[in-house]
Amino acid sequence: MIVDGPTLEAYRDFARYAAGDSRTLEAWATGVAGDPEVLAWLEQLPVPKRQPNLVFAAARWHGVPAPGPYAALREALLSDEGSIRETIMVRATQTNEVGRLATLVPAFAQVAAGHDGAPLALLEVGASAGLCLYPDRWSYAWETSWGPVLGGAGVGPLHCLVGGAAPLPRDAPRVAWRGGIDLNPLEVTDDDAMRWLSTLVWPEQHDRRRHLEQAVEVARAEPPDLVRGDLLELLPRLVRDAAEQGPVVVFHSAVVAYLLEEERVRFQELMTALVADGACHWISNEGKHVLPDVTATGPAV
Repeated sequence: MIVDGPTLEAYRDFARYAAGDSRTLEAWATGVAGDPEVLAWLEQLPVPKRQPNLVFAAARWHGVPAPGPYAALREALLSDEGSIRETIMVRATQTNEVGRLATLVPAFAQVAAGHDGAPLALLEVGASAGLCLYPDRWSYAWETSWGPVLGGAGVGPLHCLVGGAAPLPRDAPRVAWRGGIDLNPLEVTDDDAMRWLSTLVWPEQHDRRRHLEQAVEVARAEPPDLVRGDLLELLPRLVRDAAEQGPVVVFHSAVVAYLLEEERVRFQELMTALVADGACHWISNEGKHVLPDVTATGPAV
C-alpha cells in the first residue's frame, strides 16, 4: 500500500489493497481516483495527510455513513467548512491491529527459547496505544495445511492462515516488561482516543473491531509504559533501560512504511548496530519493499 507519492496513484493503490476486505473503502478510493474535484481538495493537504485510511476515517468520524455510498463522502469533503480537515491534521493512522500478534508470537517464542524461556522485555516502535504488547494475554489459532495448531491460553483466539512450515509455539512467551515509543502515544484509558482507533477499523471488519475492544480491556488492566518522542533519537536509551528487565525485543508492524526513505535507512542502520552489539533482538513485520536491504537477506517474499 502506497503511503506517499502522487495522490491519484495512492488512491488507486488503496482501492486494490481494500478489494476483498472492504467494499465500502474500495468504492470510495475508486471514486476519489476518478474525481478531479476531490483530488484537488486532497492536494491542499500536506502529502502525509492525504492517506486514504486517514481521510476516510476522518470523514466517518464526522458522520459520513460507512457502509455508505461514495456520493456521501464526496459531498462531505467538498462542503467541509474545516472540521474534517482539522481532524485529518490532528489525527493519525495509528491502527493497533492486535491480530498481527498471530504473526509475531512465533518469532517472540523463538527469541525466548534462545534465552532458556526467560521472560522478554518487549519494546514496540510506533506503539500507538501499545495493544500489541500483550502476546501472553491472547490465544492463537494457526490454520495450516495439516490442520489447526493452537497456542496460548488467553482471550481470543486470534486466527492466522499459515502457508508452509512455521515455528508455531504451543505457549506464548512470558513477558517481563512491555513498553513502546510513538510520536503521539495514545492512552488506553482515553475513551476519545479509543473511539478513534475503532473508527480506523474498516467498516465491514467486525471481528477486528471486536478484537480491538478486547485488546483495550486487556491493556487497561495493566497499561504499558509508552514514551513520546522520535524513535531515531530515543531508541538506544530505551533499549538500555529495557535490558534491566530481560532480553530485549524491539519490534514493529506496518510502521516503518510511514517514515521517509532517508529515515528508513537511518532506522535500519540503528537497529543493525544495536543487534550487532548484542543489545537487543529485532523483529520487523513490514511490506517487502519497506526495508529492501533487510528483505534481500532472506528467502524470496
